[in-house]
Parts: sequence; C-alpha cells; structure tokens
Amino acid sequence: MSHEYTLMPSPVGQLTLVARAGRLAAILWETERANRVRLGNLIEARDNPVLLETQRQLHEYFAGTRSHFELELDFAGTVFQKQVWQALLTIPFGETRSYSQIAKQIGNPAAVRAVGAANGRNPISIIAPCHRVIGASGTLTGFAGGLEAKQYLLTLENRCQTNMGF
Repeated sequence: MSHEYTLMPSPVGQLTLVARAGRLAAILWETERANRVRLGNLIEARDNPVLLETQRQLHEYFAGTRSHFELELDFAGTVFQKQVWQALLTIPFGETRSYSQIAKQIGNPAAVRAVGAANGRNPISIIAPCHRVIGASGTLTGFAGGLEAKQYLLTLENRCQTNMGF
C-alpha cells in the first residue's frame, strides 16, 4: 500500500509527514536513519486532509498553543512496539518518563532495553512523544531527530506549561 507525504518546515528541521488510509502513519526527520521506519511507496500529496490537519496541529504545538494532538494514528509495528507507542501517548505534556517506567507500565518490567529499541522505532515522533522518554538518571538519551531537537521539544513543553498553565 502506498503512503502519501508532504514536507513541513519546523523549528526542529524539515519534517516529512506521512499518511496512509486516512490516518497519520509517520513523522520523519531530516536526518532520518535509513530503514528506521519502514514505509511503502511514498507519493507527494500536499492537499491530503490528514497531512494538512497534522501540519495545523504541529504549527499550534510549536507556537505553544497546543498541548494535545487530536489525530487518527496508524502505527505499523509489532504487538510489543505498539504497546510501547500507546504508552508514549499517556505521558502528559511537559512531563518525562524513564524507559524503566514505560516497561513497568506495559507490564513487562524486565524489558527496559526492548522498550528503548521500540521507542527508537516510533514512527510518529512528536505526536507519540518519544522525546519525553529519558534515561533513568534524568539524562537525555538517543532520539531519531537528534538530542538537540529532543532538548528543544522538552524546553518548549516546559516553557508552555509554565507560561500557559497547560
């Protein structure tokens, strides 16, 4: 099945927004590692309603006026990966969780490394907030968009939470 995409400039670099069957399937980074997210054939579609709505909501997020996304998501992955990605959706705006906390949340406390691997393959960055997952010591750890982008997103959310009362 083919996917439709559009490009979106953002404060963290150019993002590639990808939709399939009327749902958001991926947000990819400018510095995307080959095969991190496996997608079928990509066809450019600047007028796709899902992609237009995703752009609108991301613009609001980056402007500090949106703390929650309302989009239908199409996660493609293993059952375990989907469990991890669903857990990401429960991390409140402006807060962080450790890989260990996510592993416990999904009922598999010994799967810390597997949670890290699934987090690294999250196809829908920012919306499914993998940037909110940090090391147990509170340090920033790997991120598909780079640690600078991860820090930017966390700082944005902390500032919005403080200034806007989210």
